[in-house]
Amino acid sequence: MPELGNALTTDTAATALRSAATLDTPRFNPFSDAPETAAAAREVIANPTIADIMQAGDLPEMAVGRPDAPVTIVEYASLSCPYSRRFQVETFPVLKKEYIDTGKVRFILREFPIGKQSGLATIALRCAPPEKYFALHDKFMFEQSSWVSQEVRPDPIHLMAAQVGLTRAQFDSCRGNQRLIAQLNWVKERGRKLGVIGTPNFFIQGRLVKSVIGMKEIREIVDPILSGYREAWIAR
Repeated sequence: MPELGNALTTDTAATALRSAATLDTPRFNPFSDAPETAAAAREVIANPTIADIMQAGDLPEMAVGRPDAPVTIVEYASLSCPYSRRFQVETFPVLKKEYIDTGKVRFILREFPIGKQSGLATIALRCAPPEKYFALHDKFMFEQSSWVSQEVRPDPIHLMAAQVGLTRAQFDSCRGNQRLIAQLNWVKERGRKLGVIGTPNFFIQGRLVKSVIGMKEIREIVDPILSGYREAWIAR
């Protein structure tokens, strides 16, 4: 994970945004002329288990932190979402320093693109070398205003991806990669089935949080879990 700069979390600002999140209505298809609406009959798992949440598709999970960390946080994010950006800029650097780098939390990032431009950026994100995934994710988030638009504009997206070595030929090839698009659709549809309604949404050790969160909320959820984990370890 690259250096994320000097941005610090502001719990006050995050709390003010707790009920704000980018809601998802169109189905992810970045090349559709007429976006589909979510099907009314879509199956949603009422109380997903940890096994349900951790089920992965064909695409590898993109994660940081120890695989055996006592707490797992899964974020569903859209690259064009201002609230996903707020979490990435203000909260994630502190989460990483205090919980991920210290072995307490494993963090998994899953794609939930909302809008065609976000969908195309997500394709570029997965098309880049896997070891550059988080570096490019940060670039898309930190420089969101330079590429987000209502219409599909490949050029500014490629300018971002080129910074991690993705050539234009590779990018254009991925834009037409129907298998990759189907795999990304699976990630998003699986999130919907688990109850994700927009971005950012989080699963924290199996608990679904459908709002923006800051370090205050993360500590309130994670610290008791860690305390119980330590007590169980001592009692062995």
